[in-house]
Amino acid sequence: MTLPPRIQQHFTPTSSSWLNLVERFFRDLTQEVVREGSFESVPALVRTINVWLTERNRQPQRYVWRADGAAILEKITRARIKLEEIKADTSRTLH
Repeated sequence: MTLPPRIQQHFTPTSSSWLNLVERFFRDLTQEVVREGSFESVPALVRTINVWLTERNRQPQRYVWRADGAAILEKITRARIKLEEIKADTSRTLH
């Protein structure tokens, strides 16, 4: 499938939902709308979300990657190595 030039496809590493821009969108929605108050009904929640979307769409802003992909992958690799070290240490301690 060929994508239009304005669209860039990015593959995110497994277990890295924080890199997924859709996840980022829903994080913003949650922080800016859903957690602010309680809603007496589902329709009230839907209305509030629709107002938020309308306001947000009036002045849209792109999500911009601020980190280099290679640097992110290096960080993930270091974290996985460290996790394996911790697992090994824990395993030795328990036996």
